[in-house]
This record gives sequence, structure tokens and C-alpha cells, in this order.
Amino acid sequence: MSTSTHRPKGRPGRVTATQARSSAKPVSDASPGESAAPKVQAATDSLGALDAAWRYYIDSVQRGVLFFDVLRERGDNMLAHERAGQPPLLDFEHELVLDARTFAKSANYALLRITRCGPTHASDFERQDLRPVLVIDPRAGHGPGIGGFKHDSEVGVALHEGHPTYFASFFSEPCPGQTLSNVIHALRAFVEEIVRRHGVAPALYGNCQGGWAVALLAAECEGLDGPAVLNGSPLSYWAGAEKVNPMRLAGGLLGGEWLTHLMADLGGGRLDGAWLVQNFEGLNPANTWWEKNYNLYAHVDTERERFLEFERWWSSYFFLSREEILATVENLFIGNRLEQGQVQLDSCDMADPCVVDLKRIRNPMVIFASSGDNITPPHQALAWLPAIYPDTAALKAAGQRIVYLLNPHVGHLGIFVSASVAQHEHRAILENIETFKNLAPGLYEMKLGEPVKSRAVRGAEKPAGGDTSLPRHKVWFEERRIEDLQFNYPRKAFEKVAVVSQWNELAYRTWASPWIKWSANPVSAFTQKWGHPMRLRRYLFSPQVTPAMAWVTFAAEWVRRNRQAASKDNPWRLREEEAGKFISATLEQWRVQRDAAEEHLFTTLYGRS
Repeated sequence: MSTSTHRPKGRPGRVTATQARSSAKPVSDASPGESAAPKVQAATDSLGALDAAWRYYIDSVQRGVLFFDVLRERGDNMLAHERAGQPPLLDFEHELVLDARTFAKSANYALLRITRCGPTHASDFERQDLRPVLVIDPRAGHGPGIGGFKHDSEVGVALHEGHPTYFASFFSEPCPGQTLSNVIHALRAFVEEIVRRHGVAPALYGNCQGGWAVALLAAECEGLDGPAVLNGSPLSYWAGAEKVNPMRLAGGLLGGEWLTHLMADLGGGRLDGAWLVQNFEGLNPANTWWEKNYNLYAHVDTERERFLEFERWWSSYFFLSREEILATVENLFIGNRLEQGQVQLDSCDMADPCVVDLKRIRNPMVIFASSGDNITPPHQALAWLPAIYPDTAALKAAGQRIVYLLNPHVGHLGIFVSASVAQHEHRAILENIETFKNLAPGLYEMKLGEPVKSRAVRGAEKPAGGDTSLPRHKVWFEERRIEDLQFNYPRKAFEKVAVVSQWNELAYRTWASPWIKWSANPVSAFTQKWGHPMRLRRYLFSPQVTPAMAWVTFAAEWVRRNRQAASKDNPWRLREEEAGKFISATLEQWRVQRDAAEEHLFTTLYGRS
């Protein structure tokens, strides 16, 4: 009997409905946990996303409260400093030596001697065999203190190295009719007093416009001895390059010095330094309007003290007399007269004016500039050398020693306030302050290696015997040629700017200035001062002006006790950072286009040659 297998009808290889139902059974037999796993994972992901969003929300609100509390404190600090008479913001105790407001040719300057650093008296640092140092801060709108508003600074380094240290400070209000000559005479008297005390000329340490004053001191008819250090100082203001320092074009685009004269007339014979600071901020809108504030907001737990420390100085605005600021603009910014030997100063004995000639300088000079500085780039710091010395032989024949030091990236303010620059470049300069005069006449570039012995500047640290006399930087000097310092710029175009400025100033001084002076009064000057945007956007956050801000103080205290910071890898926090970078890049691109448009307009008006 044969056995046969019954095969359902259908095409070979085709699955029938019965077979399909049979093959589907194993799927239906899967465990409930296995089928629910994707749903559980999706739910977990959703809960994780909600948790990350909630944590970011709490963190962002708390950071916002702390951010506004810092702005509140900045406003309070500004008003408190104003009520205190705006004393110098030095992080060192000091004593008054001379007050130039009492001089026959009065100026709002004062000579201070640094007496204490933290708990340590200056006498524990000072060595009488070392040359004293006089730090001269710039009068560029802010108050004094940038050279010593923290321990890691020029003043701190000089004191720590053992130098008797002095500081040329100034007051918020200029003396009536104060001139540029009055300021230079006051600084000369300060130097003479230091020489009387120590028997040797001090090293003159000038920052920005303070370096310009040092050059005037060294180049006037009775020039001073002692090394001169110029940090970020523009002695050749016309020099520069496209896309490097657009501020030099402002004089031509605004028609010259008449606008400065107008603002000084509106201020009752004084120019508010807040206008100058506003010009600086306009150079970098991305930092001014976004990066500085966002960096505080994003890192408010750690950035508060650093932000407030800097803003104490950045928010102090001082006044300049009409006569002094007009002389500065005319001789430096518009006329570029210093390198041309056309600056005139009243002589001390009231005789004929003294013509300042940079070729008269015999002091060993150190010029510190940075390629990252868009306010005083190396062009403006060095271009005066080939303008007055046709070649290296002429420099050597004059018996002059000039050393320059270049930083590759630090910005203008970093030259004065950066702790790393203070510990590196400024310390190296002061360690070799007596070396410069021993060089053979000529031009040199100062090169720095890694510190041989690294040690931070600390006010409470007492030098160990003669240890401070041992150089802690590897330094060498490479000889350079004047012929290689060639900075091409449209000199004829700037000469046209100077002519336009003279005509506009003459027209304003003749026809408009008398009426503006007549209409200006203390009330209008007061309104102009406190209505200035630079002050307004600071003090409005103070509860003393805006009572509604009082709640921030209490809210910030609660937040600090209950702080819930989001993790750094929070996806919403990462998105915030990306948005911040986009905003910064957008503002930077706008700046590039604005600067390019200004350069194009300048060349259209005045030419390229």
C-alpha cells in the first residue's frame, strides 16, 4: 500500500492563507515586555527631553536674575564712585606727593607714591639701587587706574621687582583754561620731584595717550633723562592699513576737529570723556552689544567679580578742558604734527614757545605694540621712526637706542590690563630696564622666550633677598633696519583732511561757537552729562534711580541659595550657545561691511594717494 502526501492546489512556492496563519503564530507568541520596549524607550526619551528643557528653563531664569543683579551692582558702583569724587581706581594704597592744581600753571594732575600692596608695605619691596618707575595713565575718557587696578598690572610688577613706584593720577574736572602745555609742565615737575628724592631719573612708563605725553616730555626743549616705555602709544596717527584701524578715518569723515569743539562748548568748556569711550566701543559692536553681556549671562556664576572689576574703571568718565582736547586733536589725531616736528608748547619761563622735535630724544626708548590692537596698531607706534630718521645710519649717528616689542594677538586694552601680559612682557621690560642704555646705538627688536622662573605677581609676597634681580625671562635683542619699517598709507589724503579740518574749525569758531557758548549753561551741561547713553545704560539699573530694580537684590539672594545650574551638555544650553555665536558673527559681519563702506567713502572724498 503506497503512501501519498496531499498537496493543496496552488502555484509552486506560493504561501497559502493557512500557511500564513501558521507562520504568524510565533510572532503572536512574543512576550509582552519585548513588544513594549520601543514604547518605553520613546516615553523615556520624551521624559528626558522634558527634563532637559525644564532644567534649562530654571537655569536660564536664574542666570537672568543673577545677570541683572550684576548690572544693578555695576550701576551702584558707578554712582558710589561719582559721590566719592572719582578717586583713582588703584588696587594699591598710595600717598599724595604733589598736586598740580596748586601750580602756577595749574593742571588737574597729582603725583602719587605707592605705599602698600595688600598687607605688605612698599618699603619691604623697594630696593634703593633700582631706578624708580613713574606710570602715566592715558586721559582718553576714562579715569586713572588702568596701569594698576589689580595686582597683576604694571604698578604691581614694578613694585614687585623692587622699584620705587609712582603714579601720575588726574582728577575728574580739568582746571579752568587748562592747556596741553600745563599738563606737560606738571609731569615735568613730577619727574623733577622723583629725581630730588632718589637722585636718578625715573623710567617713564606711558600708556596709550600717556605714552604720547612721555614722548613730549622727552622731546621738548629741555628733554628728560631716563628710559621711556611707550605702551600702545600712537605717535604717527595717520599710519595704518585698510581693515586694521578704521578710527584714523573718523576725522576725515566727520569734517575734522570742529565737532570736538562743538561738544566742548555744549559742555560749558569741557569735553565729556564718555564721548571718547563711546567711540572705542563703536569699534567692536559685537563685543559691545552682545559678547561682553552674553559672556556674563552664560557664566554669571564665575564671571561676576571679573566683570565688575573691569567695569569699575570702564564706567568712570572724566572731563577734558576745551583747550587741551582741541590741542590733542589738532596736533595728534588730525594734524599728525608730532612726527613732523610741528607741536609747540609754552616754555616754563614764559619765553618763546618750544617746538617739540622727536629727534631731540636721547632717552633709550622701548615701544610695546600689538598686532591685535585696532586702536594703536604697530603702524602707528613705529611709523614715526622712518619719518624722522631716513635710514639706520642716521639713527645711529644720533646716538639713539630704540627697542620695540611686538605681541602677536592681544588687543589694545590687553596691553595694559592683561595679567599674562603684565607677567610676561611688562615684567621682561622692567627686568631689563638698565640693559637698554647699554646697547649700541641702533634699532632692535626685543624677543622673549619662556620664563626661566615663572612666578605670579602677588601683593602679599615679599621678595626673597636679591632674587628679584635675577632675570626670569629669556630675552635677546635682534638688530633691525629703519629701511625695513615702511608703512604705506595715503599721506596726501590725510593732508587734505587736515586742510578741511582747519577750514571747518575756522568757520565754526567764527560763526557758531560764540552762540553755542552763550546758550550753554550749568543746567544744559548737567543734562548732557547724565543723559549720555554711556552713563544712562549703566545707572538706570541701580535701584537708586530705578526703584523697581530693588527686587533684583532679594531675588538674587534666593537664587544663590537655591541655584540649579543646567549641565554643560544640556541640549538647550548647547542651542543657546550656537545662537549666541550666530548673533556675534552677524554683528561682526556688519562691522566689516561698515568699516569697508567708511574706507570707500574716505577714499572717494580724499583719494588714495
